[in-house]
Amino acid sequence: MTDHALRLLRRDRRLAELAAFPFGFDLDRAAHGHVEEVRLASGGPLEAVAGDDTGGTYFVCADGSVLYADSEGAAGIIGSSVDEALELVIGLPGWRGCTRLSPDDGEEKILACVAGTEDEIRECYEIDEERAELRAALGFPERSPVELVGGLRAALLRTEPDFVLLNADEGCAYDRLGPDGPPLWEPVLAAGRADLALLRQGDRTAWREVAEDPVRRRITLRAAQFDRAEGDPELLRHLLRHETRSSMTDELRLAAVLVGLHGDTGDLPLLLEVRETDFDTACGLSGVPEPGASADELRQWARELDESMFGTDPADEPVSTWTDLARDQGMTDLARVTLIRALDTIVMDQSRLRRPGAPRTLATAPLSGLARDFEELGDLPQALRAQRLYAALQETAWDRASARHSLARLEREAGRLPQAVDSLAAVREALATPDDDSLRHWRRVNLGRFIAEEHYRLTLALADAGRPEESRALLTAADALLGELSENAAKGVRELAERTAARVREVDWGTGTVGGTGGEGG
Repeated sequence: MTDHALRLLRRDRRLAELAAFPFGFDLDRAAHGHVEEVRLASGGPLEAVAGDDTGGTYFVCADGSVLYADSEGAAGIIGSSVDEALELVIGLPGWRGCTRLSPDDGEEKILACVAGTEDEIRECYEIDEERAELRAALGFPERSPVELVGGLRAALLRTEPDFVLLNADEGCAYDRLGPDGPPLWEPVLAAGRADLALLRQGDRTAWREVAEDPVRRRITLRAAQFDRAEGDPELLRHLLRHETRSSMTDELRLAAVLVGLHGDTGDLPLLLEVRETDFDTACGLSGVPEPGASADELRQWARELDESMFGTDPADEPVSTWTDLARDQGMTDLARVTLIRALDTIVMDQSRLRRPGAPRTLATAPLSGLARDFEELGDLPQALRAQRLYAALQETAWDRASARHSLARLEREAGRLPQAVDSLAAVREALATPDDDSLRHWRRVNLGRFIAEEHYRLTLALADAGRPEESRALLTAADALLGELSENAAKGVRELAERTAARVREVDWGTGTVGGTGGEGG
Protein backbone atom coordinates (compact mmCIF):
# COMPACT_ATOMS: atom_id res chain seq x y z
CA MET A 1 0.00 0.00 0.00
CA THR A 2 1.12 3.60 -0.69
CA ASP A 3 0.32 7.18 0.24
CA HIS A 4 -0.40 8.12 -3.39
CA ALA A 5 -3.78 9.63 -2.48
CA LEU A 6 -2.28 11.69 0.33
CA ARG A 7 0.22 13.24 -2.11
CA LEU A 8 -2.64 14.11 -4.48
CA LEU A 9 -4.58 15.79 -1.66
CA ARG A 10 -1.52 17.84 -0.67
CA ARG A 11 -1.06 19.04 -4.24
CA ASP A 12 -4.70 19.74 -5.16
CA ARG A 13 -6.57 22.20 -2.94
CA ARG A 14 -9.96 21.29 -4.41
CA LEU A 15 -9.49 17.61 -3.53
CA ALA A 16 -8.17 18.50 -0.06
CA GLU A 17 -11.28 20.62 0.59
CA LEU A 18 -13.55 17.75 -0.50
CA ALA A 19 -11.74 15.31 1.77
CA ALA A 20 -12.09 17.78 4.66
CA PHE A 21 -15.77 18.35 4.00
CA PRO A 22 -17.91 16.36 3.93
CA PHE A 23 -15.61 13.41 4.72
CA GLY A 24 -13.81 14.72 7.81
CA PHE A 25 -10.21 14.16 6.66
CA ASP A 26 -8.85 17.70 7.01
CA LEU A 27 -5.13 18.08 6.26
CA ASP A 28 -5.05 21.58 7.75
CA ARG A 29 -5.97 20.27 11.20
CA ALA A 30 -2.75 18.24 11.37
CA ALA A 31 -0.82 21.42 12.17
CA HIS A 32 -2.79 21.83 15.41
CA GLY A 33 -1.94 18.33 16.64
CA HIS A 34 -4.17 16.20 18.81
CA VAL A 35 -6.25 17.51 21.72
CA GLU A 36 -3.52 16.28 24.10
CA GLU A 37 0.04 14.99 23.91
CA VAL A 38 0.07 11.29 23.06
CA ARG A 39 2.57 8.53 22.34
CA LEU A 40 2.51 4.86 21.42
CA ALA A 41 3.03 2.37 24.24
CA SER A 42 5.51 0.58 21.97
CA GLY A 43 7.59 3.74 21.65
CA GLY A 44 7.10 3.90 17.88
CA PRO A 45 6.86 7.21 15.97
CA LEU A 46 3.60 9.00 15.17
CA GLU A 47 2.90 11.66 12.55
CA ALA A 48 -0.36 13.59 12.55
CA VAL A 49 -1.54 13.96 8.92
CA ALA A 50 -5.16 15.07 9.29
CA GLY A 51 -7.97 15.73 11.73
CA ASP A 52 -11.73 16.08 11.85
CA ASP A 53 -14.20 18.56 13.29
CA THR A 54 -14.86 16.45 16.41
CA GLY A 55 -11.27 16.77 17.65
CA GLY A 56 -10.16 13.42 16.25
CA THR A 57 -6.72 12.98 14.68
CA TYR A 58 -5.34 10.68 11.99
CA PHE A 59 -1.77 9.54 12.72
CA VAL A 60 0.61 7.63 10.46
CA CYS A 61 2.70 4.99 12.26
CA ALA A 62 6.15 3.67 11.35
CA ASP A 63 4.82 0.90 9.10
CA GLY A 64 2.40 3.25 7.32
CA SER A 65 -0.68 2.15 9.27
CA VAL A 66 -3.16 4.90 10.11
CA LEU A 67 -4.23 5.27 13.73
CA TYR A 68 -7.33 7.33 14.43
CA ALA A 69 -7.68 8.85 17.92
CA ASP A 70 -10.89 10.57 18.94
CA SER A 71 -11.19 13.36 21.49
CA GLU A 72 -12.91 11.14 24.06
CA GLY A 73 -9.99 8.77 24.69
CA ALA A 74 -10.46 5.94 22.17
CA ALA A 75 -8.14 4.95 19.32
CA GLY A 76 -7.67 2.25 16.72
CA ILE A 77 -5.97 1.34 13.46
CA ILE A 78 -8.33 1.98 10.52
CA GLY A 79 -6.08 1.11 7.57
CA SER A 80 -2.67 -0.27 6.65
CA SER A 81 -1.89 2.95 4.71
CA VAL A 82 -3.24 6.45 4.22
CA ASP A 83 -4.77 5.32 0.92
CA GLU A 84 -6.64 2.52 2.67
CA ALA A 85 -7.82 4.88 5.43
CA LEU A 86 -9.00 7.41 2.84
CA GLU A 87 -10.92 4.73 0.98
CA LEU A 88 -12.69 3.99 4.25
CA VAL A 89 -13.58 7.56 5.26
CA ILE A 90 -14.79 8.36 1.75
CA GLY A 91 -16.64 5.09 1.20
CA LEU A 92 -18.14 5.04 4.71
CA PRO A 93 -18.52 8.68 5.80
CA GLY A 94 -20.21 7.47 8.98
CA TRP A 95 -17.50 4.86 9.65
CA ARG A 96 -17.27 5.61 13.37
CA GLY A 97 -20.76 4.19 13.72
CA CYS A 98 -19.58 0.94 12.09
CA THR A 99 -16.71 0.03 14.41
CA ARG A 100 -18.71 -2.69 16.15
CA LEU A 101 -19.96 -4.27 12.93
CA SER A 102 -18.54 -7.56 11.71
CA PRO A 103 -18.85 -9.53 8.45
CA ASP A 104 -20.50 -12.15 10.65
CA ASP A 105 -23.42 -9.75 11.12
CA GLY A 106 -24.43 -10.45 7.52
CA GLU A 107 -24.90 -8.25 4.51
CA GLU A 108 -28.45 -7.21 5.35
CA LYS A 109 -27.60 -5.82 8.79
CA ILE A 110 -24.45 -4.07 7.54
CA LEU A 111 -26.21 -2.41 4.59
CA ALA A 112 -29.10 -1.32 6.79
CA CYS A 113 -26.74 0.23 9.36
CA VAL A 114 -24.69 2.04 6.71
CA ALA A 115 -27.80 3.26 4.88
CA GLY A 116 -29.30 4.62 8.09
CA THR A 117 -26.11 6.50 8.95
CA GLU A 118 -25.75 7.98 5.46
CA ASP A 119 -29.41 9.04 5.36
CA GLU A 120 -28.81 11.01 8.58
CA ILE A 121 -25.80 12.69 6.97
CA ARG A 122 -27.80 13.58 3.84
CA GLU A 123 -30.31 15.44 6.01
CA CYS A 124 -27.55 18.02 6.59
CA TYR A 125 -25.46 17.90 3.40
CA GLU A 126 -24.81 15.93 0.21
CA ILE A 127 -22.18 13.24 -0.04
CA ASP A 128 -22.92 11.23 -3.19
CA GLU A 129 -21.56 13.51 -5.92
CA GLU A 130 -18.62 14.48 -3.74
CA ARG A 131 -17.80 10.82 -3.04
CA ALA A 132 -17.89 9.98 -6.74
CA GLU A 133 -15.62 12.92 -7.59
CA LEU A 134 -13.08 12.08 -4.90
CA ARG A 135 -12.99 8.39 -5.75
CA ALA A 136 -12.39 9.14 -9.41
CA ALA A 137 -9.68 11.72 -8.73
CA LEU A 138 -7.84 9.53 -6.25
CA GLY A 139 -8.17 6.37 -8.29
CA PHE A 140 -10.24 4.46 -5.75
CA PRO A 141 -12.59 1.69 -6.93
CA GLU A 142 -16.17 1.63 -5.75
CA ARG A 143 -16.21 -0.90 -2.91
CA SER A 144 -19.31 -2.24 -1.23
CA PRO A 145 -20.04 -1.22 2.38
CA VAL A 146 -19.73 -4.90 3.35
CA GLU A 147 -16.16 -5.03 2.02
CA LEU A 148 -15.25 -1.75 3.70
CA VAL A 149 -16.69 -2.87 7.04
CA GLY A 150 -14.71 -6.10 6.78
CA GLY A 151 -11.50 -4.15 6.13
CA LEU A 152 -12.23 -1.77 9.01
CA ARG A 153 -12.76 -4.63 11.45
CA ALA A 154 -9.55 -6.38 10.36
CA ALA A 155 -7.63 -3.12 10.80
CA LEU A 156 -9.10 -2.37 14.24
CA LEU A 157 -8.16 -5.85 15.45
CA ARG A 158 -4.51 -5.06 14.64
CA THR A 159 -4.43 -2.18 17.12
CA GLU A 160 -3.13 -4.23 20.04
CA PRO A 161 -0.41 -4.62 21.04
CA ASP A 162 1.71 -2.56 18.64
CA PHE A 163 -0.45 0.57 18.25
CA VAL A 164 -1.90 1.25 21.70
CA LEU A 165 -2.04 5.00 22.29
CA LEU A 166 -1.13 6.56 25.64
CA ASN A 167 -1.70 9.96 27.17
CA ALA A 168 1.89 11.22 27.18
CA ASP A 169 1.63 12.95 30.59
CA GLU A 170 -0.38 10.45 32.61
CA GLY A 171 0.61 7.25 30.81
CA CYS A 172 -2.92 5.82 30.71
CA ALA A 173 -4.04 3.96 27.60
CA TYR A 174 -6.74 5.03 25.17
CA ASP A 175 -9.73 2.70 25.01
CA ARG A 176 -10.04 0.33 22.09
CA LEU A 177 -11.96 1.77 19.16
CA GLY A 178 -14.09 -1.12 17.98
CA PRO A 179 -14.06 -4.81 18.90
CA ASP A 180 -12.08 -6.36 21.72
CA GLY A 181 -9.34 -8.71 20.62
CA PRO A 182 -8.90 -12.25 21.92
CA PRO A 183 -8.13 -12.63 25.65
CA LEU A 184 -4.42 -12.70 26.46
CA TRP A 185 -4.44 -16.37 27.32
CA GLU A 186 -5.32 -17.38 23.76
CA PRO A 187 -2.08 -16.24 22.06
CA VAL A 188 -0.09 -17.21 25.15
CA LEU A 189 -1.40 -20.79 25.13
CA ALA A 190 -1.23 -21.28 21.35
CA ALA A 191 2.28 -22.77 21.30
CA GLY A 192 1.55 -24.91 24.36
CA ARG A 193 -1.56 -26.36 22.76
CA ALA A 194 0.44 -27.24 19.66
CA ASP A 195 3.14 -28.93 21.76
CA LEU A 196 0.53 -30.80 23.79
CA ALA A 197 -0.94 -32.18 20.58
CA LEU A 198 2.52 -33.38 19.50
CA LEU A 199 3.10 -35.09 22.84
CA ARG A 200 -0.25 -36.84 22.61
CA GLN A 201 0.68 -38.12 19.16
CA GLY A 202 3.74 -39.77 20.70
CA ASP A 203 6.29 -37.62 18.85
CA ARG A 204 9.41 -38.61 20.84
CA THR A 205 11.47 -35.75 19.45
CA ALA A 206 8.84 -33.37 20.80
CA TRP A 207 8.86 -35.23 24.14
CA ARG A 208 12.56 -34.52 24.49
CA GLU A 209 12.56 -30.96 23.16
CA VAL A 210 9.51 -29.77 25.11
CA ALA A 211 10.68 -31.35 28.36
CA GLU A 212 14.15 -29.80 28.11
CA ASP A 213 12.94 -26.29 27.26
CA PRO A 214 11.68 -24.63 30.47
CA VAL A 215 9.40 -22.15 28.67
CA ARG A 216 7.84 -24.71 26.32
CA ARG A 217 7.43 -27.07 29.25
CA ARG A 218 5.61 -24.49 31.36
CA ILE A 219 3.27 -23.48 28.56
CA THR A 220 2.49 -27.10 27.66
CA LEU A 221 1.60 -27.83 31.28
CA ARG A 222 -0.73 -24.81 31.25
CA ALA A 223 -2.31 -26.12 28.05
CA ALA A 224 -2.82 -29.48 29.78
CA GLN A 225 -4.47 -27.66 32.70
CA PHE A 226 -7.30 -26.50 30.47
CA ASP A 227 -7.45 -29.52 28.16
CA ARG A 228 -7.42 -32.62 30.36
CA ALA A 229 -7.47 -36.10 28.86
CA GLU A 230 -7.53 -39.61 30.31
CA GLY A 231 -4.52 -40.66 28.22
CA ASP A 232 -2.19 -37.95 29.57
CA PRO A 233 -0.59 -39.52 32.70
CA GLU A 234 2.59 -40.70 30.98
CA LEU A 235 3.35 -37.34 29.35
CA LEU A 236 2.44 -35.53 32.58
CA ARG A 237 4.88 -37.68 34.55
CA HIS A 238 7.54 -36.90 31.96
CA LEU A 239 6.97 -33.15 32.24
CA LEU A 240 6.79 -33.33 36.04
CA ARG A 241 10.20 -35.01 36.29
CA HIS A 242 11.80 -32.35 34.12
CA GLU A 243 10.04 -29.41 35.83
CA THR A 244 11.97 -30.24 39.03
CA ARG A 245 14.94 -28.55 37.31
CA SER A 246 13.17 -25.24 37.91
CA SER A 247 12.52 -26.09 41.57
CA MET A 248 9.21 -24.94 43.11
CA THR A 249 7.30 -23.29 40.29
CA ASP A 250 3.53 -23.01 39.97
CA GLU A 251 3.83 -25.34 36.99
CA LEU A 252 5.60 -27.98 39.11
CA ARG A 253 2.71 -27.92 41.55
CA LEU A 254 0.28 -28.01 38.60
CA ALA A 255 2.02 -31.04 37.07
CA ALA A 256 1.86 -32.83 40.42
CA VAL A 257 -1.85 -32.03 40.71
CA LEU A 258 -2.63 -33.20 37.17
CA VAL A 259 -0.80 -36.49 37.86
CA GLY A 260 -2.53 -36.91 41.21
CA LEU A 261 -6.02 -36.34 39.78
CA HIS A 262 -5.75 -39.64 37.92
CA GLY A 263 -5.63 -41.42 41.28
CA ASP A 264 -2.92 -43.92 40.38
CA THR A 265 -1.19 -44.87 43.65
CA GLY A 266 1.74 -46.07 41.55
CA ASP A 267 2.55 -42.37 41.11
CA LEU A 268 3.09 -41.79 44.84
CA PRO A 269 6.84 -42.67 44.76
CA LEU A 270 7.35 -40.16 41.93
CA LEU A 271 5.38 -37.45 43.73
CA LEU A 272 7.31 -38.03 46.95
CA GLU A 273 10.61 -37.99 45.06
CA VAL A 274 9.66 -34.67 43.45
CA ARG A 275 8.64 -33.31 46.85
CA GLU A 276 12.09 -34.05 48.26
CA THR A 277 13.98 -32.33 45.40
CA ASP A 278 14.96 -29.40 47.63
CA PHE A 279 13.74 -27.32 50.54
CA ASP A 280 11.36 -25.26 48.40
CA THR A 281 9.65 -28.27 46.83
CA ALA A 282 9.38 -29.91 50.25
CA CYS A 283 7.46 -26.85 51.46
CA GLY A 284 5.43 -26.35 48.29
CA LEU A 285 4.33 -29.98 48.02
CA SER A 286 4.19 -30.74 51.73
CA GLY A 287 0.65 -32.08 51.46
CA VAL A 288 1.45 -34.93 49.05
CA PRO A 289 0.00 -38.12 50.60
CA GLU A 290 2.50 -40.44 52.25
CA PRO A 291 3.30 -43.99 51.03
CA GLY A 292 0.39 -46.35 51.51
CA ALA A 293 -2.27 -43.69 50.78
CA SER A 294 -5.33 -44.84 48.87
CA ALA A 295 -6.37 -43.72 45.39
CA ASP A 296 -9.18 -41.69 46.96
CA GLU A 297 -6.77 -39.90 49.28
CA LEU A 298 -4.49 -39.10 46.37
CA ARG A 299 -7.39 -37.74 44.32
CA GLN A 300 -8.72 -35.72 47.25
CA TRP A 301 -5.34 -34.03 47.80
CA ALA A 302 -5.04 -33.21 44.09
CA ARG A 303 -8.66 -32.06 43.81
CA GLU A 304 -8.44 -29.70 46.78
CA LEU A 305 -5.23 -28.13 45.45
CA ASP A 306 -6.71 -27.91 41.97
CA GLU A 307 -9.81 -26.12 43.21
CA SER A 308 -7.84 -23.66 45.35
CA MET A 309 -5.03 -22.85 42.89
CA PHE A 310 -5.82 -23.95 39.34
CA GLY A 311 -9.12 -25.06 37.78
CA THR A 312 -10.17 -25.51 34.19
CA ASP A 313 -11.11 -22.00 33.02
CA PRO A 314 -8.20 -19.85 31.76
CA ALA A 315 -10.27 -16.73 32.40
CA ASP A 316 -10.06 -17.48 36.15
CA GLU A 317 -6.25 -17.32 36.20
CA PRO A 318 -4.60 -14.16 37.57
CA VAL A 319 -3.53 -11.85 34.77
CA SER A 320 0.06 -12.20 36.02
CA THR A 321 0.06 -15.85 34.94
CA TRP A 322 -0.50 -14.83 31.34
CA THR A 323 1.72 -11.72 31.34
CA ASP A 324 4.62 -13.76 32.77
CA LEU A 325 4.19 -16.46 30.14
CA ALA A 326 3.77 -13.85 27.40
CA ARG A 327 7.02 -12.18 28.44
CA ASP A 328 8.81 -15.54 28.57
CA GLN A 329 7.77 -16.15 24.96
CA GLY A 330 8.98 -12.75 23.80
CA MET A 331 5.47 -11.26 23.57
CA THR A 332 6.74 -8.18 25.40
CA ASP A 333 4.36 -5.61 23.94
CA LEU A 334 1.38 -7.88 24.54
CA ALA A 335 2.38 -8.25 28.19
CA ARG A 336 3.02 -4.52 28.55
CA VAL A 337 -0.33 -3.47 27.12
CA THR A 338 -2.21 -5.91 29.35
CA LEU A 339 -0.38 -4.61 32.42
CA ILE A 340 -1.03 -0.98 31.43
CA ARG A 341 -4.75 -1.67 31.16
CA ALA A 342 -4.67 -3.48 34.53
CA LEU A 343 -3.00 -0.43 36.09
CA ASP A 344 -5.49 1.91 34.40
CA THR A 345 -8.33 -0.05 35.97
CA ILE A 346 -6.89 0.44 39.46
CA VAL A 347 -6.07 4.12 38.87
CA MET A 348 -9.65 4.78 37.76
CA ASP A 349 -11.21 2.77 40.60
CA GLN A 350 -9.08 2.25 43.69
CA SER A 351 -11.99 0.50 45.40
CA ARG A 352 -10.86 -2.59 43.49
CA LEU A 353 -8.03 -2.81 46.03
CA ARG A 354 -10.38 -3.15 49.01
CA ARG A 355 -9.96 -6.31 51.01
CA PRO A 356 -13.12 -8.47 50.85
CA GLY A 357 -13.14 -9.11 54.59
CA ALA A 358 -12.03 -5.61 55.59
CA PRO A 359 -13.46 -3.10 53.09
CA ARG A 360 -11.94 -0.11 54.91
CA THR A 361 -8.40 -1.27 54.16
CA LEU A 362 -6.66 -1.61 50.83
CA ALA A 363 -4.58 -4.51 49.52
CA THR A 364 -1.90 -2.56 47.66
CA ALA A 365 0.34 -5.52 46.74
CA PRO A 366 -1.05 -5.61 43.16
CA LEU A 367 0.42 -2.13 42.61
CA SER A 368 3.89 -3.08 43.81
CA GLY A 369 3.64 -6.21 41.67
CA LEU A 370 2.78 -4.09 38.63
CA ALA A 371 5.72 -1.79 39.35
CA ARG A 372 8.06 -4.80 39.42
CA ASP A 373 6.56 -6.22 36.23
CA PHE A 374 6.98 -2.94 34.37
CA GLU A 375 10.54 -2.57 35.62
CA GLU A 376 11.38 -6.08 34.35
CA LEU A 377 9.91 -5.10 30.98
CA GLY A 378 12.11 -2.00 30.93
CA ASP A 379 9.11 0.35 31.03
CA LEU A 380 10.19 2.79 33.74
CA PRO A 381 7.43 5.39 33.09
CA GLN A 382 4.75 2.80 33.82
CA ALA A 383 6.74 1.37 36.75
CA LEU A 384 6.90 4.88 38.20
CA ARG A 385 3.18 5.35 37.68
CA ALA A 386 2.39 2.17 39.63
CA GLN A 387 4.97 2.83 42.36
CA ARG A 388 3.82 6.43 42.82
CA LEU A 389 0.25 5.32 43.53
CA TYR A 390 1.51 2.46 45.71
CA ALA A 391 3.55 4.90 47.80
CA ALA A 392 0.63 7.30 48.16
CA LEU A 393 -1.61 4.55 49.58
CA GLN A 394 0.73 3.27 52.30
CA GLU A 395 -0.52 3.68 55.86
CA THR A 396 2.38 2.90 58.23
CA ALA A 397 5.54 4.98 58.51
CA TRP A 398 7.67 1.95 57.60
CA ASP A 399 5.66 1.24 54.46
CA ARG A 400 5.71 4.90 53.41
CA ALA A 401 9.47 5.15 53.84
CA SER A 402 10.08 1.86 52.03
CA ALA A 403 7.73 2.70 49.15
CA ARG A 404 9.16 6.18 48.66
CA HIS A 405 12.69 4.81 48.77
CA SER A 406 11.78 2.47 45.89
CA LEU A 407 10.09 5.38 44.10
CA ALA A 408 13.27 7.47 44.41
CA ARG A 409 15.35 4.64 42.94
CA LEU A 410 13.04 4.33 39.93
CA GLU A 411 13.02 8.10 39.43
CA ARG A 412 16.82 8.15 39.52
CA GLU A 413 17.05 5.31 37.01
CA ALA A 414 14.57 7.12 34.76
CA GLY A 415 16.67 10.29 34.90
CA ARG A 416 14.05 12.22 36.90
CA LEU A 417 16.57 13.52 39.41
CA PRO A 418 14.60 16.44 40.95
CA GLN A 419 11.66 14.12 41.59
CA ALA A 420 14.01 11.56 43.17
CA VAL A 421 15.41 14.29 45.47
CA ASP A 422 11.86 15.12 46.58
CA SER A 423 11.06 11.44 47.20
CA LEU A 424 14.12 11.00 49.40
CA ALA A 425 13.17 14.16 51.31
CA ALA A 426 9.82 12.47 52.03
CA VAL A 427 11.71 9.37 53.21
CA ARG A 428 13.77 11.44 55.65
CA GLU A 429 10.63 13.15 56.90
CA ALA A 430 9.05 9.75 57.59
CA LEU A 431 12.17 8.68 59.50
CA ALA A 432 12.32 11.91 61.50
CA THR A 433 8.63 12.26 62.37
CA PRO A 434 6.94 8.84 62.18
CA ASP A 435 3.33 8.74 63.31
CA ASP A 436 3.66 5.19 64.64
CA ASP A 437 6.38 2.93 66.06
CA SER A 438 6.93 0.83 62.93
CA LEU A 439 10.26 2.57 62.23
CA ARG A 440 11.73 2.31 65.72
CA HIS A 441 14.47 -0.11 64.55
CA TRP A 442 15.25 1.42 61.15
CA ARG A 443 18.84 2.29 62.13
CA ARG A 444 19.72 -1.37 62.75
CA VAL A 445 18.04 -3.11 59.78
CA ASN A 446 18.45 -3.28 56.01
CA LEU A 447 15.88 -0.56 55.37
CA GLY A 448 18.17 2.03 56.93
CA ARG A 449 21.13 0.75 54.94
CA PHE A 450 19.15 0.77 51.67
CA ILE A 451 17.92 4.32 52.28
CA ALA A 452 21.44 5.57 52.93
CA GLU A 453 22.75 3.79 49.84
CA GLU A 454 20.08 5.39 47.67
CA HIS A 455 21.03 8.83 49.01
CA TYR A 456 24.62 8.25 47.91
CA ARG A 457 23.64 6.84 44.52
CA LEU A 458 21.41 9.81 43.81
CA THR A 459 24.21 12.13 44.96
CA LEU A 460 26.50 10.50 42.39
CA ALA A 461 23.84 10.90 39.70
CA LEU A 462 23.43 14.58 40.54
CA ALA A 463 27.19 15.12 40.41
CA ASP A 464 27.45 13.33 37.07
CA ALA A 465 24.56 15.44 35.75
CA GLY A 466 26.46 18.65 36.55
CA ARG A 467 24.30 19.68 39.53
CA PRO A 468 27.00 20.39 42.16
CA GLU A 469 24.89 22.36 44.65
CA GLU A 470 22.20 19.70 44.79
CA SER A 471 24.77 16.92 45.05
CA ARG A 472 26.50 18.66 48.00
CA ALA A 473 23.18 19.17 49.78
CA LEU A 474 22.17 15.55 49.33
CA LEU A 475 25.61 14.32 50.37
CA THR A 476 25.19 16.19 53.65
CA ALA A 477 21.85 14.45 54.19
CA ALA A 478 23.36 11.08 53.25
CA ASP A 479 26.24 11.52 55.71
CA ALA A 480 23.78 12.40 58.46
CA LEU A 481 21.82 9.21 57.77
CA LEU A 482 24.97 7.13 57.71
CA GLY A 483 25.92 8.59 61.09
CA GLU A 484 22.68 7.28 62.57
CA LEU A 485 23.06 3.69 61.34
CA SER A 486 24.28 0.93 63.62
CA GLU A 487 27.84 -0.25 63.03
CA ASN A 488 26.56 -3.39 61.29
CA ALA A 489 24.19 -1.51 58.98
CA ALA A 490 26.77 1.18 58.16
CA LYS A 491 29.56 -1.26 57.34
CA GLY A 492 28.36 -2.02 53.83
CA VAL A 493 27.73 1.64 52.96
CA ARG A 494 31.05 3.33 53.83
CA GLU A 495 32.88 2.45 50.62
CA LEU A 496 30.04 3.95 48.55
CA ALA A 497 30.01 6.99 50.84
CA GLU A 498 33.75 7.61 50.34
CA ARG A 499 33.50 7.16 46.58
CA THR A 500 30.56 9.56 46.46
CA ALA A 501 32.35 12.20 48.53
CA ALA A 502 35.39 11.97 46.25
CA ARG A 503 33.18 12.46 43.18
CA VAL A 504 31.47 15.49 44.70
CA ARG A 505 34.87 17.03 45.54
CA GLU A 506 35.98 16.38 41.98
CA VAL A 507 32.91 18.19 40.63
CA ASP A 508 33.47 21.04 43.09
CA TRP A 509 37.04 21.53 41.91
CA GLY A 510 35.92 21.34 38.30
CA THR A 511 33.38 24.11 38.82
CA GLY A 512 35.64 26.20 41.02
CA THR A 513 33.48 25.63 44.11
CA VAL A 514 35.41 25.64 47.37
CA GLY A 515 34.70 23.05 50.02
CA GLY A 516 32.82 19.74 50.12
CA THR A 517 31.93 17.21 52.74
CA GLY A 518 33.94 14.33 54.01
CA GLY A 519 31.44 11.57 53.37
CA GLU A 520 32.59 9.54 56.38
CA GLY A 521 29.72 9.45 58.88
CA GLY A 522 29.01 6.81 61.50
